[in-house]
Amino acid sequence: MRCKDRESNRGITPGTHPQNMYIRANFFGMDKIQMVDLKAQYKRIKHEVDQAIQEVIDTTAFINGPAVSRFQKELENYLSVKHVIPCANGTDALQIAMMALGFKPGDEVITASFTYVATAEVIALLGLKPVLVDVNPETFNIDPEAVEKAITPKTVAIVPVHLFGQCAPMEALLEIAQKHNIHLIEDTAQAIGSEYRFSDGRVQKAGTIGTIGATSFFPSKNLGCYGDGGALFTNNDELAAKVRMIANHGQSVRYYHDEVGVNSRLDTIQAAVLSVKLRELDQYAARRRALADAYDAAFGHSGKLITPARAPFSTHVFHQYTLQTHGVDRDAMKAFLEERGVPAMIYYPVPLHMQKAYIDPRYKEGDFPVTEQLCKTVISLPMHTEMQAEQLQHIIHTVNQFLNA
Repeated sequence: MRCKDRESNRGITPGTHPQNMYIRANFFGMDKIQMVDLKAQYKRIKHEVDQAIQEVIDTTAFINGPAVSRFQKELENYLSVKHVIPCANGTDALQIAMMALGFKPGDEVITASFTYVATAEVIALLGLKPVLVDVNPETFNIDPEAVEKAITPKTVAIVPVHLFGQCAPMEALLEIAQKHNIHLIEDTAQAIGSEYRFSDGRVQKAGTIGTIGATSFFPSKNLGCYGDGGALFTNNDELAAKVRMIANHGQSVRYYHDEVGVNSRLDTIQAAVLSVKLRELDQYAARRRALADAYDAAFGHSGKLITPARAPFSTHVFHQYTLQTHGVDRDAMKAFLEERGVPAMIYYPVPLHMQKAYIDPRYKEGDFPVTEQLCKTVISLPMHTEMQAEQLQHIIHTVNQFLNA
């Protein structure tokens, strides 16, 4: 059996009921389980990726080559948004967004304490003041009630992070932003492709709802390149022009600099890779949901694990599959799994308000009870598009071994 055949015959079929999942014959022995298996994913699309990269090399258009503008247009069509502005990485995307919106040192920006540090990092780097709030205990996303209470006359923006693959409660956040005349900057690095359903039936993709959206194409993301990359999304023509200028040294005409800018470009080779993977993105999400369904079926009634909630207003693309432990030692569980070949991660072990770099007299331990409890109890299992059925069964068996010990 050829490698290609082997890969295509050992996966999890989207839509298959997890309890009746067909286990493919394993002639080769189970491969090592990865949190994210980029090598197996590459094998599936190897021909298309190799061809796309070779075309860039053949043209030698390594900076701002045709593949960049092509990917930009493809992503605009996919997201149904007027403007996609590629940049060098997701952190740059957040920084450029705040620079383009004209925030000044001392302005306050609200975000969640339960998230990756990049969100608060950019706020602090620009001399702005990070204002941290708690999250919803079920979805882990920012709590609109906490946001409302945190607004002051200095507040200029809210940055909801669409955590782990589903949208924050954007309708409520939009109402708050409009009421207080402040901006909404979506961090959609973990949820690209997720859809938000408004109460009136409208549907929009994550990252296209607020003033501006920012994303990362880090390799492990649902839409990841083979290096660093990022992008911004907006329907505002004037804002898009300013973002493009700032990302290009503050110039719209070469050597004429109208803004203080940065040098933040998406590499042409990375754009070529992303074009290939964008065509697969919805299928990737379907595979991730099938895997999440299998995990849910296995652990949903254990009494010792709380499976991820699905918000009624958002689809879930499962960047991570994150459980909460209940009455069991989370760290002992992680060690048990890893000893038996099952990787597990803690996203995130320390909330932002307790990180050394962000210690602030306004906050103390106990101020954000949901966030602090999550940091003590969450554990993420392997979640990727190339999971083999026998790997899945081993993960489930090993987790149950620990729970039943």
